[in-house]
Amino acid sequence: MTGRFNGTDGRGTPSTAPLLELLTVAEIALSLKVSEQTVRRWLKARQLKHQRCGRQIRVYRHDLEAFMSAQ
Repeated sequence: MTGRFNGTDGRGTPSTAPLLELLTVAEIALSLKVSEQTVRRWLKARQLKHQRCGRQIRVYRHDLEAFMSAQ
């Protein structure tokens, strides 16, 4: 049985749910066979949801999948 709100198994130990994977612009470009500039255009146009960590840009895999399914 899983905890309702805290991501635990009900006994206080963490569940085995997969971690959220963050991707770089280069990883996205390589996997989609497009240029990094194309990915950056999508980010600038706010078509692809992203997170900033200082000057670094990261995209959650589920956000990339949502973007691709909408295309």
